[in-house]
Amino acid sequence: DLGLVYDVRVSGRAITVDMSLTSPGCPSGPEIMGEAEQQLRTVPDVDDVLVNLVWSPPWTPERIEPRVRAYMGF
Repeated sequence: DLGLVYDVRVSGRAITVDMSLTSPGCPSGPEIMGEAEQQLRTVPDVDDVLVNLVWSPPWTPERIEPRVRAYMGF
């Protein structure tokens, strides 16, 4: 809902995700990345998971799901 996931690719039994953080210095970054990988590993029939941290394009509040953005006051 925060617009951090930029791309998801499935190839056979492998999932690759490109995602970002709200800023390079995000103190929750390691936790967010680890949780994303952990949740992907619970998908049935998935053997391999790769989560890539990307910075392009830069994240902005406009990437937030509209209903969440409205709730947050953006």
